[in-house]
Amino acid sequence: MKANPVLLQKKYARIIELFSKKEGISLNNALDFFYRSKLYPLISEGVSDLHCMSDEYLAEELISEYKK
Repeated sequence: MKANPVLLQKKYARIIELFSKKEGISLNNALDFFYRSKLYPLISEGVSDLHCMSDEYLAEELISEYKK
């Protein structure tokens, strides 16, 4: 299922902000990592309806990927 592009952009912003705060990194670094992550294309393409998951859950998934 595809999500509304405007809503997805807002979701990305919330995820990036949470990720930045939790990892203590700048928003620019968090933004850069998010758009290069394995998670980003999965969310944007609607794989497994990941865009329906909570911002907190997705930020934690991003953190897991970041720590690898």
